[in-house]
Amino acid sequence: MKCDKKDLLLYGVTDRSWLGERTLYSAVEQSILGGVTMVQLREKDLEKEEFQKEARQIQELCKKHQVPFLINDNVELAVEIEADGVHVGQHDMEAGQVRQKIGPDKILGVSAQTVEQALKAQAAGADYLGVGAVFPTGTKDDADAVSLDTLKAICQAVDIPVVAIGGIKESNILSLKGSGICGVAVVSAIYAKEDPQAAAAGLRKLTEEAIQ
Repeated sequence: MKCDKKDLLLYGVTDRSWLGERTLYSAVEQSILGGVTMVQLREKDLEKEEFQKEARQIQELCKKHQVPFLINDNVELAVEIEADGVHVGQHDMEAGQVRQKIGPDKILGVSAQTVEQALKAQAAGADYLGVGAVFPTGTKDDADAVSLDTLKAICQAVDIPVVAIGGIKESNILSLKGSGICGVAVVSAIYAKEDPQAAAAGLRKLTEEAIQ
């Protein structure tokens, strides 16, 4: 499975800290029913066995709904459970090494904040780029800001799809119009909401407008 541009339209990135009493499984399923087109499981604090168990459950859910399932950072786990792909940041395993480990048919996403990083990731075998933070975000403490001009420059410099990430919500998504992105990746704008399905549906509609 390789990355289809349309799969990146509304990219849900999980964060259990927003869930309250809800399970991650139910929140992800609701988000998919609302229009999420790809799911990335991001877990920084789970023990290995628990992470593996959860990954398999979310993987089955995504298979059921025919939505690509990626794992953040944990290349070994992605290979072990045969996830659809993996996403790595600039401080994680180098993209070329990741590509060697996951093989040619899996999806490889790489975070980039500069044109130089974007071109390097593309050359190393990335299938898409996650560029941000395009707006202030409370989800990642170490997220560097990326200006709209830099986002546009990255989109123009590479041949692979680009998704914007970082602080994206209904009130600011249309300001990304004309940037060249093919979709957005969101965390709290879906998973911090009481109704992830409704939140995803609203974002999906706006994203389709923003990338025309």
